[in-house]
Amino acid sequence: MIKNIKIFPNNNSRSIKLAKLIKEQFLRNGFNVVNDNYELGIAVGGDGSFLRMVKDNNFNSDIYYIGVNSGHLGFLQELKESDINLFIHELINNKYKVEEIGIQETVVNHDRETSHFYSLNDIVVRSQDLKIVKLNISFDKDYLETFAGDGVLIATSTGSTAYNTSLGGSIVYNTFKSLQITPIAPMSSSSYRSLISSVIIPDKMVIKIEPVNNNNLIIQIDGENKIYNNTESIETKIDKKQIKCMRLSHYNFPQKINDKLLK
Repeated sequence: MIKNIKIFPNNNSRSIKLAKLIKEQFLRNGFNVVNDNYELGIAVGGDGSFLRMVKDNNFNSDIYYIGVNSGHLGFLQELKESDINLFIHELINNKYKVEEIGIQETVVNHDRETSHFYSLNDIVVRSQDLKIVKLNISFDKDYLETFAGDGVLIATSTGSTAYNTSLGGSIVYNTFKSLQITPIAPMSSSSYRSLISSVIIPDKMVIKIEPVNNNNLIIQIDGENKIYNNTESIETKIDKKQIKCMRLSHYNFPQKINDKLLK
């Protein structure tokens, strides 16, 4: 049974107050609230809090993760404040669900260096000057297209309900091990022909992106911008890396979509 937890609050007053309440409730029920050697991480805030918690743990697959929403949308945050006692009850009685979520692994070859990073939601590739960027895109070395437009977003199944939805991408059930490449303002004219819809690929298949006209890029990784000069290629995939997300026993993904995106 899980006994040791760590709470990761956002830095706003509402999250800090809620984190204190959560700590008191867990302590009253015999749990230990610690900073090291914990089995369960609890993010308090919005989706950004959950992303920071997972990143702080270097996407450790030996830890369970769950979030308590104290923000607005909070799609990654499973619990509301009113759910905390129920969650503790399910934790004690081993009635919760666990979903194994695939993690995106990306390698960037640039400046005669190689950078490697993980992401939970997505990456976005644009030119540094925010002008039109041309990108050769391949799947497992098979050429797809030469994209021209503002950039491309590559989302995990979990990230399909984030920025991806505003770009017209598809919502994918979050336990699928897949990636989705979605165009951002693609150009389609007599000079440029780019796909205007997203493409979904299975796990282990590698998406390779090679800049054509400008190799100084901005790559946004789960909302954090990084600058890469003299970029030769970007390779990204869903492979073996995954994390364990806890859910309440009545968790229902279609209902979550309805609650968060339609109401």
